[in-house]
Amino acid sequence: MNLLKTLASISSMTLLSRLTGLLRESLFARAFGASAFTDAFIIAFRIPNLLRRLFAEGAFSQAFVPILSEYKSKEGEASVKTLVDHVATALIWATVLTSVVGIVATPLLMYLLAGDIAQTPGALDASIWMTRLMFPYIVCMSFVALAGGILNTWRQFKIPAFSPVLLNLSFIFAALVLVEYFETPIYAMAVAVVIGGLLQVGIQIPALMKIGMLPRIGFNPVKPLRDPGVRRILGKMAPALFAVSAAQISLLINTGIASRLGAGSVSALTYADRLMEFPIAMLGVALGTILLPSLSKASTEGDSAEYSALLDWGLRLTFVLALPAAVGMAAMATPVIAVVFHYGAFSGEAVGAAARPLIAYCVGLIGLILVKSLIPAFYARQDVSTPVRIAVGVLVATQLMNVAFVWGLGLGVAGLALSIGVGACINAAVLYFFLRRRAIFAPKPGWGMFFVKVCLALLAMGALGVYAEGRFDWIAMQATPWLRAGAMFAIIAACAASYFAVLIALGFRLHHFRRVSA
Repeated sequence: MNLLKTLASISSMTLLSRLTGLLRESLFARAFGASAFTDAFIIAFRIPNLLRRLFAEGAFSQAFVPILSEYKSKEGEASVKTLVDHVATALIWATVLTSVVGIVATPLLMYLLAGDIAQTPGALDASIWMTRLMFPYIVCMSFVALAGGILNTWRQFKIPAFSPVLLNLSFIFAALVLVEYFETPIYAMAVAVVIGGLLQVGIQIPALMKIGMLPRIGFNPVKPLRDPGVRRILGKMAPALFAVSAAQISLLINTGIASRLGAGSVSALTYADRLMEFPIAMLGVALGTILLPSLSKASTEGDSAEYSALLDWGLRLTFVLALPAAVGMAAMATPVIAVVFHYGAFSGEAVGAAARPLIAYCVGLIGLILVKSLIPAFYARQDVSTPVRIAVGVLVATQLMNVAFVWGLGLGVAGLALSIGVGACINAAVLYFFLRRRAIFAPKPGWGMFFVKVCLALLAMGALGVYAEGRFDWIAMQATPWLRAGAMFAIIAACAASYFAVLIALGFRLHHFRRVSA
């Protein structure tokens, strides 16, 4: 399998997902702006969304894929199918129970997280209603994560990468059509979450049937717990809940803090977060998706050279693509926010409010992406304890930085974003330290000159971006949106061209990043 080609394929699907995601966010911003009811939906969605990332895309995927890969390599097809059936049964029943408990406990959760939105009549009640409606979303997404882990192990990457597009399309339909049918318009977005979850489940089923791995969900939730494979997965998953999702837990805490920094603060942080997810998904998530099955296979077969070479390839590609994304996003924060969101109810003041945390996020973008590649390096070896210990320390450090940045330096919402980014950089640095200390990873020669060349290209690109961005009044150009968008894309294209031109002049070639994995 050509890893670079596969990465490009997954990234293209992810690009489609993120483009439809930006359209969804643009329509959402146009319809609702930054208000207490917008904050109410964001807080309501963040709880089931956090649980999705904890249970489904986070700890479960990292624990499930290495063990499934081991079964696929060493056990027969019947044993693999039995494992899949038992895991599916345990996962679905666990998330159903979590949903029921969450629905009952929603008023208490909103009391803890809602903050200042309770001062707006009806906003707190809206957040409670929407949270309860959206809690079952985690059941759908748990099945989607299970399906994605199976399909990725069988090297079927496209369907899992495409499925988030369906949620975005559901949001777009709600913002354009359903919103007209609700007395409280924001409720349409909560309905869209449920519809999007069901659509994502539906698209996985034919793909699973094709490879003969469509799971059968049993009615006895206790029986799967007797399966040694399920117990191993649960044993790896329990501590991994914290390790993989430390940044998400910090984000939830940050939401609670932001809700107390004034109306619209949660929205500003979320709009910045949405844009930052674009490069994280395009590179970090896509790389992690490819690397985990390949690293697991190399680890199972005891091929340490292949394991190390795969990780070296992933890290070099990350630096080549993530660093310019961070510099470019920071330089173009205001035009990007303006082009994507500055319409309708989204004011010029809201542009500035969202641009500040976006710039702060850029400081730690490289860490946020590196973690996506480095944590799978441990989970591929079924090492859970190391990332857990690191994550606990990073979570504590992040909250201490919140105090320093938000109140000590007076950075407000931008300080929350900065603490997440710096915390991710610390996390990545410590993960890398342990990989080297334990002789798990041996980098190939040439990293010093590699960094020198990348930094020279970044200087050229950054200087061009800062200069060109300052030539336009992006807020005043609201009346000519197509001209504004054209100017932004022209600057981005020029920056990208300058970056890669310098790299090519310094000796970089595409074939240097080609990698084939069995």
